[in-house]
Amino acid sequence: MEGDSDVDLAAALASGDVDALAHLYDRYGPLAYSVSVRILGDPGKAEDVVQDAFLKLWHSAARFDSHRGSLRTWVITAVRNRSIDYLRGRSAHERQEREIPVDTEADGAGSDPWREVAASIERDVIKEALTSLPAEQRQAVELAYFGGYSHREIAEMIHVPLSTVKGRMRLALEKLHSYLQGRGFVHEG
Repeated sequence: MEGDSDVDLAAALASGDVDALAHLYDRYGPLAYSVSVRILGDPGKAEDVVQDAFLKLWHSAARFDSHRGSLRTWVITAVRNRSIDYLRGRSAHERQEREIPVDTEADGAGSDPWREVAASIERDVIKEALTSLPAEQRQAVELAYFGGYSHREIAEMIHVPLSTVKGRMRLALEKLHSYLQGRGFVHEG
């Protein structure tokens, strides 16, 4: 299985092959850990987040679509999202500890369900915006922002000139800006 392609590995994961999870971790674990450490700045928490992300990937393997992106991008995106979720959860908890009086914690007066709904809607709109991009532009954005790669690294990775990567990024960001502006998420001024 070590020499198998990512598509074969994803199929094995989706079929419930336990060895496939180990191979997925062997193949992408170090990169995933590196991304998580870069986001969290804490190696111990990064290990926990990566394990949690791989477990989530294991349970959702049937949803992987190789036409929407590579297995590598899927893994790195999951780890990045889990890392950011961890930071958001931690900072929200810290804010609540500072801002909420002790007597309101017990009755739940400090929770804001509308904020959670708004965050969920924003996430969905951003996902829609990304899927609206042409595949080459989406790949460049995902590798840069979710994978943490420089433009030069992306160019080497996908075997195109650096100027092509920069052009794809520029066009993608313009399209994302227009898409989000058209839905009221970006305001000029």
